[in-house]
Amino acid sequence: MEQLNTLLAEQSYVGGTAAATKEDYRQCKAISEGSFSAEKLPHLARWHSHISYLAEKFPEFDYRGDKIPEGAGKKEAAPKKEAAPKKEAAPKKEAAPKKEAAPKKEAAPKKEAAPKKEAAPKKEAAPKEAKKKEDAEKEPTPEELAKMRKDKLKKVIKEGGKRGVEIEGAADMGGLQFFCTAVDLPEGDLEMCVESMNAMNAKSDPTEEERKGGSGHIGKMIFSAGAEQLAVVAYVPEEKQGELSCEEWLKTVLGSQGGEVKSTSKALCSGVVMTNSDKGVFPLKIREPMIVEANNFLRKKGLFPDDKDDEDDDFVFGDDDFPS
Repeated sequence: MEQLNTLLAEQSYVGGTAAATKEDYRQCKAISEGSFSAEKLPHLARWHSHISYLAEKFPEFDYRGDKIPEGAGKKEAAPKKEAAPKKEAAPKKEAAPKKEAAPKKEAAPKKEAAPKKEAAPKKEAAPKEAKKKEDAEKEPTPEELAKMRKDKLKKVIKEGGKRGVEIEGAADMGGLQFFCTAVDLPEGDLEMCVESMNAMNAKSDPTEEERKGGSGHIGKMIFSAGAEQLAVVAYVPEEKQGELSCEEWLKTVLGSQGGEVKSTSKALCSGVVMTNSDKGVFPLKIREPMIVEANNFLRKKGLFPDDKDDEDDDFVFGDDDFPS
């Protein structure tokens, strides 16, 4: 179980796919619910709860009507072929008698070697380490900084668009209206985190080879951990704003860790929790508890499955629930 927990810390399902398979169903069924500790094996607990729900609600076909794939189980190794019997070696021929070596001629006396010329002193090469240090200390120009940020933004938007498609599929399969998850590439940059959310909400273009976005109808709260802060962005679509206040949701979650709201609107709100080593506040350490806090707030509003009513519907979504 510890090995399975370690595997599920890196991927959402045992087959490494973007959706559950029959292999997930089989392995989940083989593990009884009370046979492990959710505190010691959190990734296994999250996966077991999620797969148990899917196996009951979608035993053969998913919410789109597509057949649940079998998944990649362990293949049995093909039997080894028996080695062909070795041929008997032919008898060795007797070696011919060695001829006596001819007597060596006396070597002519060696000439005295001419004195070697002194080598010219080599020019001192510029040390590589000094050059590397000089390059490292050289600060990038404003133009270089702008290009670096532009390149990073492209990657952030790509990650957000891909995550939006994954959220749309997982939410539809689980029948959820809201999602809480983490993104990596913004690295705590609040502006980048907002762009990631916009990419998730962008309308999908059916003509594109790879779909992006498509989750604008689903409420979301995303978290991005950096060295100096944890960036948090909340989104509530217009049709759900009568049921949930985006600002209230974000303030409650940030307040659990002493965070600060930076911007508010009916649809989109953002804020941060600063790193504080004296108080033991570190972005990666507080990220998962804050995701749990966000889901608990939704439960109180009746917008997220209540684990008291149906334990199989108790989902907590972090970045481990989606393949990178």
